[in-house]
Amino acid sequence: METSVNTQGIRIGKIFVKSKVSLSPLAGITDYVLRKLIREYSETCLLTTEMISSEALVQKPEANITITDKNEHPIAFQIEGHKPELMAKSAKILESKASIIDINMGCPINKIVKGQDGCALMKNPQLAKDIVIAVKEAVNIPVTCKFRLGWSQDTKNFIEFATLMQEAGVSAVTVHARTRSQLYSGNADWEELSKLRGEIDIPYFANGDITTPESAKKCLEVSKADGVAIGRASMGDLSIIPRIEAYINRNIPLPEPDLNERLKMLIKHLDAEIALRGEETGIKFFRKFYPAYIKNIRNGAIYRHRLVTELNYDNILSILKEISLND
Repeated sequence: METSVNTQGIRIGKIFVKSKVSLSPLAGITDYVLRKLIREYSETCLLTTEMISSEALVQKPEANITITDKNEHPIAFQIEGHKPELMAKSAKILESKASIIDINMGCPINKIVKGQDGCALMKNPQLAKDIVIAVKEAVNIPVTCKFRLGWSQDTKNFIEFATLMQEAGVSAVTVHARTRSQLYSGNADWEELSKLRGEIDIPYFANGDITTPESAKKCLEVSKADGVAIGRASMGDLSIIPRIEAYINRNIPLPEPDLNERLKMLIKHLDAEIALRGEETGIKFFRKFYPAYIKNIRNGAIYRHRLVTELNYDNILSILKEISLND
């Protein structure tokens, strides 16, 4: 048994993560900039990159998506694909940058599953096992995987799947508490995840509908998971992970950032994306983040429309100042 869990952290293979919270991989979201900013707020959480195509990476090993630095550790690089040899090659390419290699077996979107990748692997457990074995043989760092409850409500196989992944050699798993057929609708079934307790000896992280410190603590209690994986809640609040850490470890409720604090985070985030990508590309890339940062404000729809159609940096700052003064 390689599990070692306490109130402060989790052992994943030979890596000890001094936190019970991980940043969940989000395509086009958990890029180098967001991870770097979150690390400034939390020195201990496990970061995870956005999903990286194994086929694309093997063709272009130095892709920008693999940018990282030493301050990001511990960090898991997530790869996706269905060809064991390519998954192994991509893992080897990333090994020197990564603390952990994570295998995507849970992405539900059509363009991924129609190629037998992501959650489609839950319909082919033997192929999923072969992929884990191939990746394990290629690298000398821990390997983990993320998946869902199953393909559909009628084909929930997450317990058998987790057991098989453990047999193949993964050091931890993250389970999104919905099926593929649900996509992101309905409620995450944390109680269903509790059935994993006692079935596997490796740690498992619960994922889905964790948006506040209170919901994180409730999820841990209901799911009996060792940790929680935070996804979209990180988009508009860089402080969400340390606030969760403080609440689940020490029962300390840290204040939620007010609008002005969120706007300061927004500008810091936007500036970092511009520094990485250039002004025009950075501003366009950042459009997806505006709704999260300015949620629940008066006239929010009007401001969102103005922001996502604005390409001038100074004009963006003017709109944000207007939001601050008028809300």
